[in-house]
Amino acid sequence: MTDTATSSVEKAIADRRAAGSGALVGYLPVGFPDLGTSIDTAVALVENGVDVLELGLPYSDPVMDGPVIQAATQQAISNGFRLRHGFEAVREVRARVDAPVLLMTYWNPVLQYGVDRFADDLAEAGGAGLITPDLIPDEADLWLAASDRAGLDRVFLAAPSSSDDRLRHAVEISRGFVYAVSTMGITGARSDVDKAARLLVDRLRGVGAESVCVGIGISTAEQVTEILGYADGAIVGSALVNALAQGGVSAAAELAARLAEGTRAASRRPDAGPSAL
Repeated sequence: MTDTATSSVEKAIADRRAAGSGALVGYLPVGFPDLGTSIDTAVALVENGVDVLELGLPYSDPVMDGPVIQAATQQAISNGFRLRHGFEAVREVRARVDAPVLLMTYWNPVLQYGVDRFADDLAEAGGAGLITPDLIPDEADLWLAASDRAGLDRVFLAAPSSSDDRLRHAVEISRGFVYAVSTMGITGARSDVDKAARLLVDRLRGVGAESVCVGIGISTAEQVTEILGYADGAIVGSALVNALAQGGVSAAAELAARLAEGTRAASRRPDAGPSAL
């Protein structure tokens, strides 16, 4: 990956790896069920064991999101979400908790806003960087230049269907971590995390990845422990969003605490330690 010397995300993950476990990464959409509650929930996640936050920017055509996240983002849009609210959320979360905050967004809103302007506003708000699920490395020159200038992380996705050359390219230009999509298809909690995740992480290690987090389909502490047996971080989204939708901030916080138990279980494994990850 590119130089991670100034990456707060990489540092957070490396610290957890050095402790013998791995990182818990939590996703929430900004503005759901309203802006203030989404900020309060993000803070509560960190207070209950989430190491890195992903704040999703609601988008009118969320083709890669599952039904839980789609419903949440559509509600946020209906409630009047604007892109500036994403930067506001980052700023307020960072003022309340000391955890790196990544924005996650489809690429079109960044283009519409202006790539350099987006990078500057995200950096000014205290954001760590950006996850771009539909931006492929071959078409990322504008973002590479802007993120380098602003000192922001850029997280690219890697899928089981990707060729080794594409995986290598994603690893080379990612900063913070590489996002390994554990299953093909849309997001959503599943009872079994696809076993393809382990093979994908092995392939990413083989082409030089130092920090890999696995997402899509993770909903239990047991799955977090399983993922951290071979990856550096476990990413949870739909399960947290569903908890928020069903039970409010307290329910999301309680789930985060249970998921964080999975990281502690990983650290108690006999083979746990930096070399195990």
